[in-house]
Amino acid sequence: MEALTSEAAPLPAAPAQAAGGVRDWSPRWVLASVLLILLACALPFVISNYRVFQATMVLIYAIALLGLNLLTGYNGQISLGHGAFYAIGAYVAAIMMDQMGLPYWATIPAAGAVCLVAGFLFGLPALRLEGVYLALATFALGVALPQLLKYKHLEHFTGGVQGISLIKPDPPFATLFGLKLNPDRWLYLFTLMVTVLMFVLGWNLLRGRVGRALIAIRDQPIAAATMGINNALYKSLAFGVSAMFTGVAGALGAIAVAFVAPDSFTIFLSITFVVGMVVGGLASITGAFWGALFIQFIPNIADNISKAAPWAIYGALMIAFMYVMPTGIVGAIRLAWLRLQRKRGRDNTAA
Repeated sequence: MEALTSEAAPLPAAPAQAAGGVRDWSPRWVLASVLLILLACALPFVISNYRVFQATMVLIYAIALLGLNLLTGYNGQISLGHGAFYAIGAYVAAIMMDQMGLPYWATIPAAGAVCLVAGFLFGLPALRLEGVYLALATFALGVALPQLLKYKHLEHFTGGVQGISLIKPDPPFATLFGLKLNPDRWLYLFTLMVTVLMFVLGWNLLRGRVGRALIAIRDQPIAAATMGINNALYKSLAFGVSAMFTGVAGALGAIAVAFVAPDSFTIFLSITFVVGMVVGGLASITGAFWGALFIQFIPNIADNISKAAPWAIYGALMIAFMYVMPTGIVGAIRLAWLRLQRKRGRDNTAA
């Protein structure tokens, strides 16, 4: 429970804080965010195309982890099947591009809308389930969907086991501020723009009435119902919005990878999302980026350390992360900052 409430509280603790520990924008935070975005925009022009692709996947995973954190970290509903919503978003984008000839950018809102409806409808029967029972239901969804995508009567749309191959879109212009663009760089910049929009949307959602309701249901569901909060509606809404974020990430992933197939969306993908969310930090917006970095790069590092047993190294690194940072990377950073502030306060008092 301590991990769940590391950044969340039912009521604001201070004027600078909103629901769930989500900060209101101050000039310092605005300046820092603008600088980070500018640095992110410059990144694809100073690294190789392969690293640009990896950076694009980090942004995509960050959107998916933010969606899962909205459900689990801020609302307390455990999901082990969010890879299914990622797959739905990816296939919606792929089918619209491959069979309908729609531009890639038009598939993003469509994928989000489809997953919003799918998540909301799945959340309705799941209202009767809690804890490990809900986790098991979502696990079943994650296991079943890849098999459904291979179903012979759906092969005309999904491509069956062969999947659907796509073509990476060309950039709309050859240069940007005198710098040459290629498909990888353009997709990174496009993904960055969508990521900023999704994180601003998530931040606004959590700092308002909806965010306070989600956190109240997570912490004290009976008290929340007594206060007039419709628990069933908000829990279903949390499932739908969480699925929408993950579906947008899935659509971007399909565009970036330029290929979708059922075996790309196994239950291992859902487990990977849970790992990234916990490692980054539950109930944390910025934790989504740290978790995305972990799930993108740690497997590669483990493979470089040992070709014979990379997953053993991966497991050992995960255990080390949880032992050293039990509240996630964001929790460890926050703790280190508080300790630094206390040390400065003691030094000032002594002086």
